[in-house]
Amino acid sequence: MDSGTTRLQRWQRNTEIPMLGVALLFLGAYAWPILDPDLAPHWRTLCMALTWLTWGAFVADYAVRLFLARDRWHYIRVNAVDLVIILLPALRPLRLLRLLSIVTVLNRRLTVSMRKHVAMYAVVASSVVLFCAALAVLEVERDAPGATITTFEEALWWAAVTVTTVGYGDFYPVTSVGRLIAFGLFLGGITLLGVVTGTLASWFVERVDETKQATTATRAEVEALMVEVQQLRSELSGTTATESGNVAAGVDDRPG
Repeated sequence: MDSGTTRLQRWQRNTEIPMLGVALLFLGAYAWPILDPDLAPHWRTLCMALTWLTWGAFVADYAVRLFLARDRWHYIRVNAVDLVIILLPALRPLRLLRLLSIVTVLNRRLTVSMRKHVAMYAVVASSVVLFCAALAVLEVERDAPGATITTFEEALWWAAVTVTTVGYGDFYPVTSVGRLIAFGLFLGGITLLGVVTGTLASWFVERVDETKQATTATRAEVEALMVEVQQLRSELSGTTATESGNVAAGVDDRPG
């Protein structure tokens, strides 16, 4: 393994927990003004500053990973989604895409730490997706003319029925951005289901492989034990035959 790849892996491993903390800080700073419409202006300013600072941390993390990558063009192609998530939110109409940074960072962490706990992974990942989608749609829908989603409870209910493709139709987005969020949630629900299914399948395959390895090891031990038993039988048979021959020879040598 080359040193560039090693340094990149070391960086990702060492920054995993700090970036998770940055993601949670961003989520809190983003959610507070939305959940509390009457928040004081100075707190709103602080939350806005925190969202930009944490977004800057995402940009710096990507820049370092790109610098450490051995083949930078290949890294950009493989991580194209990360690049889009980082660049587009600089435009104010697309700043909601910064929420995808939260999902990306948390999913990267959860995939590693909860891979063997599929149920917990599904619950946490689903909760993150639903919470972010509810925040995003509430921000753009609350003050829109004819809006049906005006509270966080309604936004959360809408996100839940949308991601599960139930779609009761009692709450729905009326703005273009809200409908774009709904489209993203459709894809997110399908992707989340695929990730959970793939993780579950991978876990089952590993369990089957472990069982096969244990079975193979046990079978080899049994075969080795059988060989040892056969060798012992052969040795016992040879010893018995020698003793019988000696006894017979002794009988023949006795005077009549």
